[in-house]
Amino acid sequence: MSHSISSAKKTATGPLWKMGTFVPFFGPNLHAVTEVTVSMDDVAVHAGSPLLNKFDAFNWDSLSPTDGRIDTSALKDAEPVITAAANAVLLSADRMAAINLQGLLPAVSDPVASATTQLRELSTGLDMASAAARLLPEMLGDESPRKYLILVQNNAESRATGGIPGALAVLNVTKGTIELGEQTSASALGEFIPRIAVDQEQEDLFTTRIGRQMQNVNLTPHFPTAAFSAKQMWETRYPDDLIDGVVALDPMVLSYMLTAIGAVELSDSHLDDVLYRTNLPVSLNSDNVVSTLLSDVYRELEDNNAQDAYFAAVASEVFRSFTQGHGDATHLVNALVHSTSEQRLFLWSSRVQEQEIISRTALAGSVTGARAGGAAFGVYFNDGTGAKMDYYTRRTVQLLKSCRADGLGRYTVQVSIDNGAPKDAADSLPEYVTGGGIFGVKPGNIRTNYVLYGPEQSLVEGLTVNGRPVSFGSGLHGQRPVATVTIELQPGESTDLNVTFFKVSQDSVAQITVTPTAVPLSEVLLQSVDEAPCS
Repeated sequence: MSHSISSAKKTATGPLWKMGTFVPFFGPNLHAVTEVTVSMDDVAVHAGSPLLNKFDAFNWDSLSPTDGRIDTSALKDAEPVITAAANAVLLSADRMAAINLQGLLPAVSDPVASATTQLRELSTGLDMASAAARLLPEMLGDESPRKYLILVQNNAESRATGGIPGALAVLNVTKGTIELGEQTSASALGEFIPRIAVDQEQEDLFTTRIGRQMQNVNLTPHFPTAAFSAKQMWETRYPDDLIDGVVALDPMVLSYMLTAIGAVELSDSHLDDVLYRTNLPVSLNSDNVVSTLLSDVYRELEDNNAQDAYFAAVASEVFRSFTQGHGDATHLVNALVHSTSEQRLFLWSSRVQEQEIISRTALAGSVTGARAGGAAFGVYFNDGTGAKMDYYTRRTVQLLKSCRADGLGRYTVQVSIDNGAPKDAADSLPEYVTGGGIFGVKPGNIRTNYVLYGPEQSLVEGLTVNGRPVSFGSGLHGQRPVATVTIELQPGESTDLNVTFFKVSQDSVAQITVTPTAVPLSEVLLQSVDEAPCS
């Protein structure tokens, strides 16, 4: 295979082929093929062969927990090879993403788009593997016991990093052995007075609520801030629990994990009465866990404590199955990689050196710093309904690239939004789901605060809703401009939100991060369009 790729590279970089790239119409297609073959050869030489040689006899099941313990010695030994491969794949993924697909023949553009997506996912996976090889031994308590706070984000009530962190749990880790500790809910922690301190820029953008309730720590899309605030809140309520790190995930992550682990059976005796009185499933699998946790539980259970108990039971069973090594290890790794690529899985460490490594991966969830450089955009959703209506919201996001008359690069972030709740939502859905008119939102309506980030040192040109200019909030986070606007939709109503940024660098590949919702990212993030490139 590598020999064939090498031969293809020689052909595609030869003098005759290079001459062909200057031919009108055919030239861009030949150039695209050249970029693909060079990228594939780099991956084969610098990543594929070394990894295959290193892991020919490697048993990936050794990374799967056994009797509640993970042995990371083999992964630690492989770290140099994994890190070199991760760097090679990242460079190739960037090369592929820089190919302009507009005007190419479908026979060329379709495979290029597919290969780019696959390389991005491979890059994310290798980034995770490289970071894991360097971090896991210490983070799993080889040197000293560790304690991690788990935030289970509920996408039915949007927050910038995914959803309201309703269910909370603590993991205790010692020499690779993982045990589930305290479980509770964000609401049980109450309000924090005085509030937890957050830097002024983010308070200006997201109000002081960000430091007053655990439910609001992730109004900011910058996960390091959300995680540090969550750590401080937990330690304020539980002074004996010093938190070493924070992990966030959502029900879609549980769904992907259950694809690898298999179904889990709820056996918590505390749930006997709850389950007897409802139609909630006792068996949770990859097909029903999302709808159950984000919708059905609110229809069946009106009591907050009962809802929390059900969430806790599900989390406990998934955790138990994971730590007992159930399912296929390779599929589980793939599930975690996919979750990270969709920005559903985040990690933060209180140890500076560890966080420095994490910050260079997608697990960091950072909107400032190295990973936020270049043409980086962000579209984030914060619920303003005060309820669980986001389960019914459907959105798509697309980047449209063009060029101003003055030659400055321009990108328009286009967000299409639909309230898919039933027309009779005010009557057919529980008040806990609709909000019952709290915060002045009519039951059945969905109010959302949209937060849109442009690239560093770019400028906001304008914002429209359904093609009409509207007033909007503006601010800065680091050197990134931020536009905010609130939109409320009735059941069945749709709208389009466009925000245009200009003075955007043309030398880097555009990337966009979107708040994860109750549907796969592939159904939300559409292919970028280059309408009028700058010469």
